[in-house]
Amino acid sequence: MPITPATATHSSSNGTAEAILLELVDEDGVTIGTAEKLTAHQPPGQLHRAFSVFLFDERGRLLLQQRALGKYHSPGVWSNTCCGHPYPGEAPFAAAARRTHEELGVSPSLLAEAGTVRYNHPDPESGLVEQEFNHLFVGMVQSTPRPDPEEVGTTAFVTAAELAERHAKDPFSAWFMTVLDASRPAIRELTGPAAGW
Repeated sequence: MPITPATATHSSSNGTAEAILLELVDEDGVTIGTAEKLTAHQPPGQLHRAFSVFLFDERGRLLLQQRALGKYHSPGVWSNTCCGHPYPGEAPFAAAARRTHEELGVSPSLLAEAGTVRYNHPDPESGLVEQEFNHLFVGMVQSTPRPDPEEVGTTAFVTAAELAERHAKDPFSAWFMTVLDASRPAIRELTGPAAGW
């Protein structure tokens, strides 16, 4: 059933709720304006800036997160380490590091740009549309995740083979394989050929 329009908010420094704005971009990733978060995701979707993070441990295992059941978009599904949207004017790299810490309680020990990918992924459950120009990042994590339960249900470190098994039986976010495939060259460079990514 499609989600009814609402307003996504976050608490400001003075305690009031403020609408979350996203950067709208053109096909080249150039900022052309802003839109309220849920409005940008209503069909057919407005192209906006996003980011996706893939963090690996010293054994070359990918840190996955299962999205919290209370999330309005794609609740309860598995996805990459972290994904989200920069605030208007915020650098994607800074947003990726910020949200990884906010959601998982970890700071990457290494974080590198891995290119961009543009996609259009409708979510059949919510009726929302991910129309995104996504900045990709890969890196390393050395500390144990301490997830925010409002954002993340649970986490798991998986090898490439374990990911294939899990992906075959568990629900994953609509965008997961798109961002993973686009990040693979940088992931292989980071983890080495033996990791199998």
